[in-house]
Amino acid sequence: MSVVKINVLTVPAEQRETLEKRFASRAHAVENSDGFEWFELLRPVEGTDSYLVYTRWRDEESFQAWMEGPMKSAHQGGGAESGERPKPAASASTLWSFEVVQQAAPTGA
Repeated sequence: MSVVKINVLTVPAEQRETLEKRFASRAHAVENSDGFEWFELLRPVEGTDSYLVYTRWRDEESFQAWMEGPMKSAHQGGGAESGERPKPAASASTLWSFEVVQQAAPTGA
């Protein structure tokens, strides 16, 4: 049974471009992880300042292995030339977890 992890990031308007650029610079950082199935970065359109980072995994163990390995390394990486880590673009983060119980695809896909 696949699991979905949604990281809800509160991002002030002045930090949106920074957040999107950081995700773009890490493109393909997760795709080769064992058990990884899907990723989407969702930009808010109206009614919220929260971005959603949607990932889908084969199982909880695959997600945890990624969290303790590649994800941890990516977030501990070096920052600016001063050696300091860049300030986070998000002012808050919450992780939601779900199990996939039903799904559908377009007919004939």
